Amino acid sequence: MADIGDKYNTKCPGVKRLMREALELAEATEEYCARPIEDNLFEWHFTVRGPPGTDFDGGIYHGRILLPKEYPMHPPHIILLTPNGRFEVNKKICLSISGYHPETWQPSWSIRTALLALIAFMPTPAEGTIGSLDYTPAERKALAKKSVSWTCSECGDIALLLSSNAAKPVTEEEKSVLDQIAFKGEEEQATKPPEPEPTYEPEPQVLESVDTSTTVLDQVLEIIVALLLGAIAIFIYRRWNAYAQVDTEL
Repeated sequence: MADIGDKYNTKCPGVKRLMREALELAEATEEYCARPIEDNLFEWHFTVRGPPGTDFDGGIYHGRILLPKEYPMHPPHIILLTPNGRFEVNKKICLSISGYHPETWQPSWSIRTALLALIAFMPTPAEGTIGSLDYTPAERKALAKKSVSWTCSECGDIALLLSSNAAKPVTEEEKSVLDQIAFKGEEEQATKPPEPEPTYEPEPQVLESVDTSTTVLDQVLEIIVALLLGAIAIFIYRRWNAYAQVDTEL
């Protein structure tokens, strides 16, 4: 921590906050542990124990937490490194306390809050959320057994990172966050009502309007034209007959 303090501006709110959290989480517990990697206060590695009574019981899972420079005003990104059957490895996962949901993040939450939420979220159904997997219970239990021998290139044997120390009790605020996540899981697990089938209404038939005044006028014009043509024909016929009579008399 002394080296990190020399490297970063300790007057920066984010640095001060992370250094304080690093001191609070310096001692590992039986449920979780987390610490910044060497020379980078904004990247942490963590280890959590699978929740008892679930497919992950007995498993030990390791991952990364990437913290933005604006922390704690902006949420961290959480990445699992150990194969587990619930979250994809080496991919940022979608949680209500992760960088995918800045609208629900609260600056009062901490890295410990994120670890507790991750543990609580593991048994919930995936439901197609980003970075989630839906392995069978048998596959998850098999991965839980294998996880205890998993090693991290940065931290070594992850099974040695946890201790027998009990974690401090969950605060009321942390319990509220965990209850919200658990409730979300129950909502996702509930059967969704069937979507109504689309109904197709016949297109209304558009009747062409008939302008009666225009129709009558056209008929009158046709009659007038016919009468004029008839009158011209009669006039021509009579003049033709008159010329014919004159020629005969001559």
